Amino acid sequence: MSVPEVTFHKLAAEHLDEVLDIERQSFKTPWSKFAFLHEMQFEKSVFKVLKIDSRVIGYGGFWLVLDEAHISNIAIHPEFRRRGLGRKLLINLLVDAVSRGATKASLEVRRSNVAAQRLYEGFGFAVVSVRKRYYVDENEDALIMLNEDIPSALAAARAG
Repeated sequence: MSVPEVTFHKLAAEHLDEVLDIERQSFKTPWSKFAFLHEMQFEKSVFKVLKIDSRVIGYGGFWLVLDEAHISNIAIHPEFRRRGLGRKLLINLLVDAVSRGATKASLEVRRSNVAAQRLYEGFGFAVVSVRKRYYVDENEDALIMLNEDIPSALAAARAG
């Protein structure tokens, strides 16, 4: 059995229907089409899709502010989770961020999303703060995670 090829592409209008489908299946308060269109135009935003063959099965993005990449969104289609694709997507985003001058990265994650927290911890992210009731849909706290040395975390992830 052959392993399908995974490719990464800059988010484009042609990807939006598939991205919105994944978004709705992944988040309690999904982003709108307008939000993704805005990200595509925002000069500090980098958004990518992950494809297997011609199908979009994941996406993610970050905002580059000075030397920090703020990861704004990452999602993998439910049918393709637990296959290491979120890890591949995160690596791709972090490598891109470093190539653009980022040395550190931050993100928010739901307190209940332990799987995502483990993924981020594997890349050197640590909880530095809590935003109480940040997710208004269920008044859930957001954990603020920070990685202060992306290049070292990437090197460690590749070695491990």
